[in-house]
Amino acid sequence: MKKIISGAAAVVTAVTIAGNTAYAVKNYTAKDLKGLNDYILGKSGTAEDVNNDGAVDVFDMIEMRKSFSDSGELSESLIPATEENVKFMGRNYCDDNDVTWLVQSGSAVEFNVSAQSAEVTIYGDDNINNDEKYRPRYAVIVDGEIILDEVMSEKEKTVELFSGKENRTAEVKIIHLSEANNGTVGVGNIKVNSTSSIPVSPLPEKDLLIEFVGDSITCAYGVEGASAYENFKTSTENFMKSYAYLTAQKLNADYSAVSYSGHGIVSGYSQDGSINTESLVPPVYDKIGKIKPYDVEWNFKRKPDVIVINLGTNDDTYVSKDFEKRSQEYTDAYTDFLGDIFSKSPDSYIICTVGTMGCQEMYPCIEDAVKNFKEKYNSDKIMCYESAVQNMNDGLGSDWHPNAITQQNSAYVLSDKICQALGIESDQIGLDLAADAAYSLEKADNVNVSDYFSDYDKSYHITTVNGGDDIGSIKAHVKGIELKKGGEYDLSFTIDTSEGQEIPFSIVGSDGTVYAENVFVGTGGKSSFSDKFTAPVNDSSAELVFCMGGADNLRVSLYDVKMVKVK
Repeated sequence: MKKIISGAAAVVTAVTIAGNTAYAVKNYTAKDLKGLNDYILGKSGTAEDVNNDGAVDVFDMIEMRKSFSDSGELSESLIPATEENVKFMGRNYCDDNDVTWLVQSGSAVEFNVSAQSAEVTIYGDDNINNDEKYRPRYAVIVDGEIILDEVMSEKEKTVELFSGKENRTAEVKIIHLSEANNGTVGVGNIKVNSTSSIPVSPLPEKDLLIEFVGDSITCAYGVEGASAYENFKTSTENFMKSYAYLTAQKLNADYSAVSYSGHGIVSGYSQDGSINTESLVPPVYDKIGKIKPYDVEWNFKRKPDVIVINLGTNDDTYVSKDFEKRSQEYTDAYTDFLGDIFSKSPDSYIICTVGTMGCQEMYPCIEDAVKNFKEKYNSDKIMCYESAVQNMNDGLGSDWHPNAITQQNSAYVLSDKICQALGIESDQIGLDLAADAAYSLEKADNVNVSDYFSDYDKSYHITTVNGGDDIGSIKAHVKGIELKKGGEYDLSFTIDTSEGQEIPFSIVGSDGTVYAENVFVGTGGKSSFSDKFTAPVNDSSAELVFCMGGADNLRVSLYDVKMVKVK
Protein backbone atom coordinates (compact mmCIF):
# COMPACT_ATOMS: atom_id res chain seq x y z
CA MET A 1 0.00 0.00 0.00
CA LYS A 2 3.05 2.22 0.36
CA LYS A 3 3.49 4.81 -2.34
CA ILE A 4 6.63 4.37 -4.40
CA ILE A 5 9.25 7.06 -3.91
CA SER A 6 11.82 7.47 -6.61
CA GLY A 7 15.39 6.56 -5.79
CA ALA A 8 16.47 10.15 -6.33
CA ALA A 9 14.02 11.37 -3.72
CA ALA A 10 14.41 8.57 -1.20
CA VAL A 11 18.14 7.84 -1.23
CA VAL A 12 20.86 10.44 -0.98
CA THR A 13 24.56 9.64 -0.80
CA ALA A 14 26.59 10.53 2.24
CA VAL A 15 28.83 12.74 0.09
CA THR A 16 25.87 14.77 -1.11
CA ILE A 17 24.55 15.27 2.39
CA ALA A 18 27.60 15.63 4.57
CA GLY A 19 30.69 15.35 2.44
CA ASN A 20 33.25 12.96 3.91
CA THR A 21 32.88 14.06 7.51
CA ALA A 22 32.15 11.46 10.16
CA TYR A 23 28.78 11.43 11.89
CA ALA A 24 28.76 13.73 14.88
CA VAL A 25 26.33 13.36 17.78
CA LYS A 26 23.82 16.17 17.77
CA ASN A 27 20.61 17.11 19.53
CA TYR A 28 17.63 17.32 17.22
CA THR A 29 14.27 19.02 17.58
CA ALA A 30 10.71 17.97 16.77
CA LYS A 31 10.97 20.24 13.72
CA ASP A 32 14.01 18.28 12.50
CA LEU A 33 12.11 15.03 12.93
CA LYS A 34 9.14 16.31 10.94
CA GLY A 35 11.42 17.62 8.19
CA LEU A 36 13.15 14.27 7.83
CA ASN A 37 9.80 12.46 7.78
CA ASP A 38 8.54 14.76 5.01
CA TYR A 39 11.68 14.14 2.96
CA ILE A 40 11.43 10.35 3.26
CA LEU A 41 7.82 10.56 2.07
CA GLY A 42 8.98 12.37 -1.07
CA LYS A 43 7.78 15.82 -0.04
CA SER A 44 9.73 18.96 0.72
CA GLY A 45 11.79 18.40 3.82
CA THR A 46 15.30 18.11 5.15
CA ALA A 47 17.51 15.25 3.98
CA GLU A 48 19.94 14.22 6.69
CA ASP A 49 21.88 10.99 6.78
CA VAL A 50 21.82 10.72 10.56
CA ASN A 51 23.49 7.32 10.78
CA ASN A 52 25.91 8.09 7.93
CA ASP A 53 25.15 4.87 6.01
CA GLY A 54 24.90 6.52 2.59
CA ALA A 55 21.08 6.63 2.47
CA VAL A 56 18.29 8.75 3.91
CA ASP A 57 15.57 6.40 5.09
CA VAL A 58 13.50 5.26 8.04
CA PHE A 59 16.63 4.12 9.91
CA ASP A 60 17.68 7.75 10.11
CA MET A 61 14.31 8.50 11.72
CA ILE A 62 15.02 5.84 14.35
CA GLU A 63 18.50 7.19 14.96
CA MET A 64 17.22 10.76 15.22
CA ARG A 65 14.69 9.73 17.85
CA LYS A 66 17.44 7.99 19.82
CA SER A 67 19.46 11.19 19.78
CA PHE A 68 16.84 13.12 21.73
CA SER A 69 18.85 13.84 24.83
CA ASP A 70 17.81 12.57 28.26
CA SER A 71 19.38 14.79 30.90
CA GLY A 72 18.24 12.61 33.78
CA GLU A 73 16.86 15.73 35.45
CA LEU A 74 13.12 15.97 35.76
CA SER A 75 11.72 19.30 34.60
CA GLU A 76 8.29 20.74 33.84
CA SER A 77 7.51 22.10 30.37
CA LEU A 78 4.53 23.71 28.67
CA ILE A 79 4.45 22.79 24.98
CA PRO A 80 1.85 24.36 22.66
CA ALA A 81 -0.18 22.04 20.42
CA THR A 82 1.03 23.80 17.30
CA GLU A 83 2.00 22.14 14.05
CA GLU A 84 5.69 22.16 14.98
CA ASN A 85 4.99 19.90 17.97
CA VAL A 86 1.94 17.86 16.98
CA LYS A 87 0.55 16.35 13.82
CA PHE A 88 -2.56 18.05 12.46
CA MET A 89 -5.26 15.73 11.16
CA GLY A 90 -7.88 17.48 9.07
CA ARG A 91 -8.62 21.19 8.97
CA ASN A 92 -7.53 22.88 12.20
CA TYR A 93 -7.23 26.56 13.11
CA CYS A 94 -4.39 27.90 15.27
CA ASP A 95 -5.20 31.21 16.98
CA ASP A 96 -2.89 33.96 18.24
CA ASN A 97 -2.64 32.27 21.65
CA ASP A 98 -1.29 29.03 20.12
CA VAL A 99 -4.55 27.22 20.79
CA THR A 100 -5.36 24.74 18.03
CA TRP A 101 -9.09 24.56 17.32
CA LEU A 102 -10.38 21.28 15.93
CA VAL A 103 -12.92 22.56 13.42
CA GLN A 104 -14.19 19.84 11.11
CA SER A 105 -15.56 16.38 11.81
CA GLY A 106 -12.62 14.19 12.80
CA SER A 107 -10.17 17.09 13.04
CA ALA A 108 -7.47 16.02 15.46
CA VAL A 109 -3.99 16.49 16.84
CA GLU A 110 -1.69 13.50 17.27
CA PHE A 111 1.64 13.34 19.06
CA ASN A 112 4.11 11.21 20.97
CA VAL A 113 4.85 12.24 24.53
CA SER A 114 7.73 10.93 26.62
CA ALA A 115 7.38 11.89 30.27
CA GLN A 116 6.60 10.72 33.79
CA SER A 117 3.36 12.67 33.69
CA ALA A 118 1.48 14.63 31.08
CA GLU A 119 -1.73 16.66 30.86
CA VAL A 120 -3.35 18.86 28.27
CA THR A 121 -5.58 21.94 28.42
CA ILE A 122 -8.85 21.73 26.46
CA TYR A 123 -10.92 24.79 25.56
CA GLY A 124 -14.55 25.24 24.62
CA ASP A 125 -15.93 27.91 22.28
CA ASP A 126 -19.21 29.81 22.62
CA ASN A 127 -21.15 26.65 21.76
CA ILE A 128 -20.68 25.42 25.33
CA ASN A 129 -23.61 27.76 26.10
CA ASN A 130 -25.90 25.81 23.77
CA ASP A 131 -28.40 23.26 24.97
CA GLU A 132 -26.43 20.17 25.97
CA LYS A 133 -27.74 18.36 22.88
CA TYR A 134 -25.82 20.76 20.63
CA ARG A 135 -22.42 21.14 22.30
CA PRO A 136 -19.27 19.82 20.58
CA ARG A 137 -18.18 16.28 21.41
CA TYR A 138 -14.55 15.19 21.53
CA ALA A 139 -12.37 12.34 22.74
CA VAL A 140 -8.89 11.96 24.19
CA ILE A 141 -7.10 8.72 23.30
CA VAL A 142 -3.86 7.45 24.84
CA ASP A 143 -2.14 4.43 23.30
CA GLY A 144 -5.38 3.45 21.56
CA GLU A 145 -7.52 3.66 24.72
CA ILE A 146 -10.24 6.30 24.99
CA ILE A 147 -9.64 7.97 28.35
CA LEU A 148 -12.24 10.72 27.85
CA ASP A 149 -15.29 11.05 25.61
CA GLU A 150 -17.67 13.90 26.36
CA VAL A 151 -19.50 16.96 25.09
CA MET A 152 -17.57 20.11 25.93
CA SER A 153 -19.42 22.09 28.59
CA GLU A 154 -16.61 24.20 30.07
CA LYS A 155 -14.60 27.15 28.84
CA GLU A 156 -11.39 25.46 29.95
CA LYS A 157 -10.40 22.18 31.56
CA THR A 158 -7.29 20.13 32.24
CA VAL A 159 -7.17 16.49 31.18
CA GLU A 160 -4.55 14.18 32.67
CA LEU A 161 -3.03 11.92 30.01
CA PHE A 162 -1.03 9.77 32.42
CA SER A 163 1.13 10.03 35.55
CA GLY A 164 3.70 7.93 37.40
CA LYS A 165 7.24 7.81 38.72
CA GLU A 166 8.84 6.29 35.63
CA ASN A 167 9.21 7.75 32.14
CA ARG A 168 6.54 6.56 29.72
CA THR A 169 6.29 7.08 25.98
CA ALA A 170 2.70 7.24 24.76
CA GLU A 171 0.85 8.04 21.55
CA VAL A 172 -1.91 10.61 22.04
CA LYS A 173 -4.82 11.68 19.86
CA ILE A 174 -7.37 14.40 20.63
CA ILE A 175 -10.21 14.27 18.12
CA HIS A 176 -13.36 16.26 17.37
CA LEU A 177 -16.21 13.72 17.17
CA SER A 178 -19.14 15.97 16.28
CA GLU A 179 -19.34 18.36 13.34
CA ALA A 180 -18.39 21.93 12.52
CA ASN A 181 -22.07 22.95 12.60
CA ASN A 182 -22.07 22.51 16.37
CA GLY A 183 -18.84 24.19 17.40
CA THR A 184 -15.18 23.42 17.86
CA VAL A 185 -12.82 22.16 20.56
CA GLY A 186 -9.52 23.86 21.36
CA VAL A 187 -6.26 22.13 22.35
CA GLY A 188 -3.88 24.27 24.35
CA ASN A 189 -0.61 23.57 26.11
CA ILE A 190 0.65 20.08 26.80
CA LYS A 191 2.17 20.10 30.28
CA VAL A 192 4.84 17.46 30.89
CA ASN A 193 7.23 16.42 33.62
CA SER A 194 10.05 14.79 31.72
CA THR A 195 13.78 14.20 31.54
CA SER A 196 13.71 14.35 27.72
CA SER A 197 14.81 17.42 25.79
CA ILE A 198 12.03 16.70 23.24
CA PRO A 199 9.17 15.34 25.34
CA VAL A 200 6.50 16.01 22.69
CA SER A 201 6.84 15.32 18.95
CA PRO A 202 4.37 14.92 16.07
CA LEU A 203 3.47 11.48 14.80
CA PRO A 204 4.83 10.86 11.29
CA GLU A 205 2.56 11.38 8.32
CA LYS A 206 1.26 8.22 6.69
CA ASP A 207 1.86 7.36 3.05
CA LEU A 208 -1.76 7.86 2.02
CA LEU A 209 -4.04 10.89 2.54
CA ILE A 210 -7.79 10.71 1.85
CA GLU A 211 -10.08 13.74 1.86
CA PHE A 212 -13.81 13.25 2.45
CA VAL A 213 -16.32 15.85 1.28
CA GLY A 214 -19.85 15.21 2.43
CA ASP A 215 -22.94 15.86 4.49
CA SER A 216 -24.47 14.32 7.62
CA ILE A 217 -23.64 10.79 6.47
CA THR A 218 -19.93 11.66 6.46
CA CYS A 219 -20.31 13.44 9.83
CA ALA A 220 -21.75 10.21 11.29
CA TYR A 221 -24.91 12.04 12.32
CA GLY A 222 -26.86 9.92 14.78
CA VAL A 223 -24.62 6.88 14.29
CA GLU A 224 -25.05 5.98 17.96
CA GLY A 225 -28.73 6.86 18.07
CA ALA A 226 -31.11 4.30 19.57
CA SER A 227 -33.48 4.29 16.60
CA ALA A 228 -34.70 6.21 13.57
CA TYR A 229 -37.19 7.99 15.85
CA GLU A 230 -34.55 9.54 18.10
CA ASN A 231 -33.73 13.15 17.22
CA PHE A 232 -30.24 14.55 16.68
CA LYS A 233 -27.85 15.31 19.51
CA THR A 234 -24.09 15.64 19.37
CA SER A 235 -23.64 12.88 21.96
CA THR A 236 -24.75 10.35 19.30
CA GLU A 237 -22.58 11.83 16.51
CA ASN A 238 -19.22 10.04 16.44
CA PHE A 239 -16.85 10.54 13.52
CA MET A 240 -14.78 7.53 14.61
CA LYS A 241 -17.78 5.43 13.52
CA SER A 242 -18.13 7.22 10.17
CA TYR A 243 -17.39 5.32 6.97
CA ALA A 244 -14.76 8.01 6.35
CA TYR A 245 -12.74 7.35 9.51
CA LEU A 246 -13.17 3.59 9.20
CA THR A 247 -11.95 3.66 5.60
CA ALA A 248 -8.85 5.61 6.61
CA GLN A 249 -8.20 3.16 9.44
CA LYS A 250 -8.55 0.14 7.17
CA LEU A 251 -6.14 1.58 4.59
CA ASN A 252 -3.73 2.96 7.22
CA ALA A 253 -4.24 6.45 5.83
CA ASP A 254 -4.31 9.99 7.11
CA TYR A 255 -7.58 11.78 6.44
CA SER A 256 -9.27 15.15 6.26
CA ALA A 257 -13.00 15.87 6.19
CA VAL A 258 -15.14 18.76 4.98
CA SER A 259 -18.66 17.82 5.97
CA TYR A 260 -21.81 19.64 7.06
CA SER A 261 -25.18 18.12 7.89
CA GLY A 262 -28.01 19.25 5.64
CA HIS A 263 -25.66 20.59 2.96
CA GLY A 264 -25.55 19.88 -0.75
CA ILE A 265 -24.10 21.05 -4.04
CA VAL A 266 -26.94 23.03 -5.56
CA SER A 267 -29.33 23.01 -2.57
CA GLY A 268 -29.19 22.05 1.07
CA TYR A 269 -31.99 20.16 2.78
CA SER A 270 -35.39 21.61 1.91
CA GLN A 271 -38.63 20.76 3.70
CA ASP A 272 -40.88 22.26 1.03
CA GLY A 273 -38.84 21.72 -2.15
CA SER A 274 -37.68 25.33 -2.47
CA ILE A 275 -33.98 25.91 -3.07
CA ASN A 276 -31.75 26.26 -0.01
CA THR A 277 -28.59 28.13 -0.96
CA GLU A 278 -27.54 28.76 2.65
CA SER A 279 -26.36 25.16 3.02
CA LEU A 280 -23.92 24.50 0.19
CA VAL A 281 -20.52 22.82 0.39
CA PRO A 282 -18.78 24.22 -2.78
CA PRO A 283 -18.63 27.86 -1.53
CA VAL A 284 -16.94 26.79 1.71
CA TYR A 285 -14.76 23.97 0.38
CA ASP A 286 -11.67 26.21 0.29
CA LYS A 287 -12.20 27.38 3.90
CA ILE A 288 -11.10 25.80 7.17
CA GLY A 289 -14.67 26.24 8.41
CA LYS A 290 -17.89 28.02 7.60
CA ILE A 291 -18.30 30.13 10.73
CA LYS A 292 -16.07 32.98 11.96
CA PRO A 293 -13.22 33.04 12.87
CA TYR A 294 -12.60 29.77 11.02
CA ASP A 295 -13.84 31.03 7.63
CA VAL A 296 -10.30 31.61 6.40
CA GLU A 297 -8.55 30.07 3.41
CA TRP A 298 -7.41 26.47 3.73
CA ASN A 299 -3.80 26.08 2.56
CA PHE A 300 -4.09 22.81 0.55
CA LYS A 301 -0.35 22.37 1.16
CA ARG A 302 -0.62 18.59 1.43
CA LYS A 303 -2.52 17.25 -1.55
CA PRO A 304 -4.80 14.25 -0.96
CA ASP A 305 -4.10 11.05 -2.85
CA VAL A 306 -7.85 10.45 -3.03
CA ILE A 307 -10.82 12.80 -2.64
CA VAL A 308 -14.18 11.18 -1.89
CA ILE A 309 -17.35 13.21 -2.58
CA ASN A 310 -20.59 12.02 -1.00
CA LEU A 311 -23.11 14.77 -1.77
CA GLY A 312 -26.60 14.70 -3.26
CA THR A 313 -28.83 13.33 -0.52
CA ASN A 314 -29.90 16.82 0.56
CA ASP A 315 -29.98 18.14 -3.02
CA ASP A 316 -32.60 15.49 -3.74
CA THR A 317 -35.15 17.25 -1.50
CA TYR A 318 -35.01 20.13 -4.00
CA VAL A 319 -34.22 18.38 -7.28
CA SER A 320 -36.92 15.70 -6.95
CA LYS A 321 -39.71 18.31 -6.98
CA ASP A 322 -38.98 19.13 -10.64
CA PHE A 323 -36.49 16.46 -11.64
CA GLU A 324 -36.50 17.05 -15.40
CA LYS A 325 -35.39 20.66 -14.99
CA ARG A 326 -33.49 20.64 -11.72
CA SER A 327 -31.47 17.50 -12.35
CA GLN A 328 -29.53 19.34 -15.04
CA GLU A 329 -28.94 22.19 -12.60
CA TYR A 330 -27.48 19.70 -10.14
CA THR A 331 -25.35 18.01 -12.81
CA ASP A 332 -23.92 21.35 -13.97
CA ALA A 333 -23.15 22.45 -10.41
CA TYR A 334 -21.55 19.08 -9.65
CA THR A 335 -19.38 19.38 -12.78
CA ASP A 336 -18.26 22.86 -11.72
CA PHE A 337 -17.41 21.59 -8.23
CA LEU A 338 -15.31 18.80 -9.68
CA GLY A 339 -13.46 21.43 -11.68
CA ASP A 340 -12.81 23.48 -8.55
CA ILE A 341 -11.44 20.44 -6.72
CA PHE A 342 -9.29 19.54 -9.72
CA SER A 343 -7.81 23.05 -9.83
CA LYS A 344 -6.63 22.71 -6.23
CA SER A 345 -5.49 19.07 -6.35
CA PRO A 346 -4.92 18.10 -10.00
CA ASP A 347 -3.12 14.85 -9.16
CA SER A 348 -5.72 13.53 -6.73
CA TYR A 349 -7.99 10.65 -7.68
CA ILE A 350 -11.65 11.64 -7.23
CA ILE A 351 -14.32 9.13 -6.19
CA CYS A 352 -17.99 10.18 -6.23
CA THR A 353 -20.87 8.36 -4.57
CA VAL A 354 -24.41 8.76 -3.26
CA GLY A 355 -27.27 6.53 -2.20
CA THR A 356 -26.83 5.35 1.40
CA MET A 357 -30.10 6.99 2.45
CA GLY A 358 -31.83 6.42 -0.86
CA CYS A 359 -32.28 9.10 -3.58
CA GLN A 360 -30.89 6.73 -6.21
CA GLU A 361 -32.33 8.99 -8.91
CA MET A 362 -29.43 11.37 -8.22
CA TYR A 363 -26.80 8.84 -9.23
CA PRO A 364 -27.24 9.17 -13.05
CA CYS A 365 -26.69 12.91 -12.59
CA ILE A 366 -23.36 12.17 -10.93
CA GLU A 367 -22.47 9.80 -13.76
CA ASP A 368 -23.16 12.64 -16.22
CA ALA A 369 -21.07 15.08 -14.16
CA VAL A 370 -18.16 12.62 -14.12
CA LYS A 371 -18.45 12.19 -17.88
CA ASN A 372 -18.49 15.99 -18.34
CA PHE A 373 -15.43 16.33 -16.11
CA LYS A 374 -13.45 13.73 -18.04
CA GLU A 375 -14.16 15.51 -21.32
CA LYS A 376 -13.52 19.02 -20.03
CA TYR A 377 -10.33 18.32 -18.08
CA ASN A 378 -9.00 15.35 -20.06
CA SER A 379 -8.56 13.37 -16.86
CA ASP A 380 -9.37 9.72 -16.14
CA LYS A 381 -8.48 9.96 -12.46
CA ILE A 382 -12.10 9.83 -11.40
CA MET A 383 -14.75 7.18 -10.80
CA CYS A 384 -18.23 6.95 -9.35
CA TYR A 385 -20.29 4.21 -7.74
CA GLU A 386 -23.75 3.96 -6.25
CA SER A 387 -23.73 3.33 -2.51
CA ALA A 388 -25.91 0.48 -1.30
CA VAL A 389 -29.06 1.71 0.42
CA GLN A 390 -28.96 1.06 4.15
CA ASN A 391 -30.56 -2.24 5.08
CA MET A 392 -33.52 -1.78 7.42
CA ASN A 393 -32.73 -5.16 8.97
CA ASP A 394 -29.40 -3.74 10.17
CA GLY A 395 -31.18 -0.98 12.08
CA LEU A 396 -31.02 2.80 11.75
CA GLY A 397 -29.48 5.70 13.61
CA SER A 398 -31.12 8.97 14.63
CA ASP A 399 -33.52 10.58 12.16
CA TRP A 400 -33.23 7.67 9.72
CA HIS A 401 -29.47 8.08 9.33
CA PRO A 402 -27.04 5.16 8.94
CA ASN A 403 -26.03 3.38 12.12
CA ALA A 404 -22.64 1.85 12.93
CA ILE A 405 -23.34 -1.34 10.93
CA THR A 406 -24.17 0.58 7.77
CA GLN A 407 -21.23 2.94 8.21
CA GLN A 408 -18.87 -0.03 8.58
CA ASN A 409 -20.31 -1.76 5.52
CA SER A 410 -19.91 1.47 3.54
CA ALA A 411 -16.26 1.65 4.64
CA TYR A 412 -15.60 -1.87 3.38
CA VAL A 413 -16.97 -0.96 -0.05
CA LEU A 414 -15.18 2.39 -0.28
CA SER A 415 -11.86 0.85 0.79
CA ASP A 416 -12.17 -1.59 -2.09
CA LYS A 417 -12.96 1.24 -4.52
CA ILE A 418 -9.91 3.21 -3.37
CA CYS A 419 -7.73 0.15 -3.88
CA GLN A 420 -9.09 -0.15 -7.41
CA ALA A 421 -8.42 3.54 -8.07
CA LEU A 422 -4.82 3.42 -6.84
CA GLY A 423 -3.94 0.01 -8.24
CA ILE A 424 -3.62 -1.55 -4.79
CA GLU A 425 -4.67 -5.16 -4.26
CA SER A 426 -7.82 -5.20 -2.14
CA ASP A 427 -8.18 -7.82 0.56
CA GLN A 428 -12.00 -7.57 0.09
CA ILE A 429 -12.43 -8.14 3.82
CA GLY A 430 -15.94 -7.18 4.89
CA LEU A 431 -17.28 -7.03 1.35
CA ASP A 432 -20.55 -8.74 0.55
CA LEU A 433 -19.62 -10.32 -2.78
CA ALA A 434 -23.27 -11.14 -3.45
CA ALA A 435 -24.41 -7.52 -3.06
CA ASP A 436 -24.52 -6.89 -6.82
CA ALA A 437 -25.37 -10.43 -7.89
CA ALA A 438 -27.95 -11.07 -10.61
CA TYR A 439 -31.03 -13.19 -9.82
CA SER A 440 -32.61 -15.44 -12.43
CA LEU A 441 -34.77 -18.54 -12.75
CA GLU A 442 -34.02 -21.71 -14.72
CA LYS A 443 -36.95 -24.05 -15.37
CA ALA A 444 -37.82 -27.22 -17.27
CA ASP A 445 -40.28 -27.11 -20.20
CA ASN A 446 -43.19 -28.66 -18.29
CA VAL A 447 -42.95 -26.18 -15.38
CA ASN A 448 -45.46 -23.40 -14.64
CA VAL A 449 -43.82 -20.90 -12.30
CA SER A 450 -43.62 -17.14 -11.73
CA ASP A 451 -40.85 -15.11 -10.12
CA TYR A 452 -40.38 -11.55 -8.90
CA PHE A 453 -37.29 -9.68 -7.68
CA SER A 454 -37.73 -6.67 -5.36
CA ASP A 455 -35.10 -3.93 -5.68
CA TYR A 456 -36.33 -2.44 -2.40
CA ASP A 457 -35.04 -5.18 -0.13
CA LYS A 458 -33.19 -7.41 -2.64
CA SER A 459 -35.68 -10.23 -2.11
CA TYR A 460 -36.57 -12.92 -4.66
CA HIS A 461 -40.00 -14.54 -4.75
CA ILE A 462 -40.91 -17.75 -6.62
CA THR A 463 -44.39 -19.27 -6.87
CA THR A 464 -45.00 -22.61 -8.57
CA VAL A 465 -48.23 -23.90 -10.11
CA ASN A 466 -46.69 -26.99 -11.67
CA GLY A 467 -43.29 -27.73 -10.12
CA GLY A 468 -42.13 -30.22 -12.74
CA ASP A 469 -40.86 -33.77 -12.36
CA ASP A 470 -38.10 -33.38 -9.76
CA ILE A 471 -36.21 -31.05 -7.47
CA GLY A 472 -33.95 -29.88 -10.31
CA SER A 473 -36.85 -28.77 -12.52
CA ILE A 474 -36.69 -25.26 -11.01
CA LYS A 475 -33.41 -23.57 -10.07
CA ALA A 476 -32.94 -20.06 -8.70
CA HIS A 477 -29.52 -18.62 -9.59
CA VAL A 478 -27.66 -15.86 -7.75
CA LYS A 479 -24.89 -15.11 -10.24
CA GLY A 480 -21.71 -13.05 -10.40
CA ILE A 481 -19.98 -13.77 -7.07
CA GLU A 482 -16.21 -13.25 -7.09
CA LEU A 483 -14.18 -15.66 -4.97
CA LYS A 484 -10.49 -15.64 -4.09
CA LYS A 485 -8.57 -18.86 -3.52
CA GLY A 486 -8.18 -19.56 0.19
CA GLY A 487 -10.60 -16.79 1.13
CA GLU A 488 -12.97 -17.55 3.98
CA TYR A 489 -16.55 -16.39 3.52
CA ASP A 490 -19.66 -16.17 5.67
CA LEU A 491 -22.59 -17.38 3.57
CA SER A 492 -26.01 -16.41 4.90
CA PHE A 493 -29.57 -16.06 3.69
CA THR A 494 -33.17 -16.22 4.86
CA ILE A 495 -35.91 -18.30 3.22
CA ASP A 496 -39.64 -18.21 3.83
CA THR A 497 -41.33 -21.42 2.63
CA SER A 498 -43.54 -24.31 3.73
CA GLU A 499 -42.66 -26.31 6.81
CA GLY A 500 -40.55 -29.34 5.96
CA GLN A 501 -39.90 -28.20 2.38
CA GLU A 502 -36.36 -29.21 1.41
CA ILE A 503 -34.40 -26.82 -0.80
CA PRO A 504 -30.97 -28.15 -1.80
CA PHE A 505 -28.47 -25.41 -2.60
CA SER A 506 -24.88 -25.28 -3.79
CA ILE A 507 -22.00 -22.93 -4.52
CA VAL A 508 -21.06 -23.54 -8.14
CA GLY A 509 -18.02 -22.34 -10.06
CA SER A 510 -18.10 -20.65 -13.43
CA ASP A 511 -17.05 -23.97 -15.02
CA GLY A 512 -19.86 -25.89 -13.31
CA THR A 513 -17.74 -27.31 -10.48
CA VAL A 514 -19.68 -27.69 -7.25
CA TYR A 515 -17.61 -26.15 -4.45
CA ALA A 516 -20.04 -26.82 -1.60
CA GLU A 517 -23.61 -28.01 -1.11
CA ASN A 518 -26.22 -28.34 1.62
CA VAL A 519 -29.98 -28.59 2.16
CA PHE A 520 -32.23 -25.94 3.68
CA VAL A 521 -35.43 -27.14 5.38
CA GLY A 522 -38.40 -24.77 5.59
CA THR A 523 -40.09 -23.94 8.90
CA GLY A 524 -43.37 -22.49 7.66
CA GLY A 525 -42.06 -18.92 8.07
CA LYS A 526 -38.86 -16.96 7.71
CA SER A 527 -35.83 -18.98 8.75
CA SER A 528 -32.15 -18.15 8.39
CA PHE A 529 -29.10 -20.14 7.38
CA SER A 530 -25.43 -19.31 7.85
CA ASP A 531 -22.19 -21.19 7.45
CA LYS A 532 -18.55 -20.61 6.57
CA PHE A 533 -17.06 -21.51 3.20
CA THR A 534 -13.46 -21.48 1.95
CA ALA A 535 -12.94 -20.92 -1.76
CA PRO A 536 -10.77 -23.63 -3.35
CA VAL A 537 -9.81 -21.52 -6.38
CA ASN A 538 -10.02 -18.02 -7.79
CA ASP A 539 -13.35 -17.59 -9.56
CA SER A 540 -14.61 -14.26 -10.85
CA SER A 541 -18.14 -15.52 -11.55
CA ALA A 542 -19.31 -18.17 -9.11
CA GLU A 543 -22.98 -18.52 -8.18
CA LEU A 544 -25.44 -19.84 -5.64
CA VAL A 545 -28.01 -22.30 -6.98
CA PHE A 546 -31.23 -23.14 -5.09
CA CYS A 547 -33.29 -26.13 -6.29
CA MET A 548 -37.03 -26.02 -5.65
CA GLY A 549 -38.73 -28.13 -8.35
CA GLY A 550 -41.01 -31.10 -8.00
CA ALA A 551 -43.63 -29.38 -5.79
CA ASP A 552 -46.87 -27.82 -7.02
CA ASN A 553 -48.35 -24.66 -5.46
CA LEU A 554 -45.15 -23.85 -3.62
CA ARG A 555 -44.08 -20.39 -2.49
CA VAL A 556 -40.44 -19.61 -1.79
CA SER A 557 -39.10 -16.18 -0.81
CA LEU A 558 -35.36 -15.60 -0.62
CA TYR A 559 -34.03 -12.70 1.48
CA ASP A 560 -30.70 -11.19 2.53
CA VAL A 561 -28.36 -13.36 0.48
CA LYS A 562 -24.82 -12.50 1.55
CA MET A 563 -21.36 -13.88 0.85
CA VAL A 564 -19.09 -11.81 3.10
CA LYS A 565 -15.33 -12.28 3.02
CA VAL A 566 -13.99 -12.55 6.56
CA LYS A 567 -10.40 -13.72 5.95
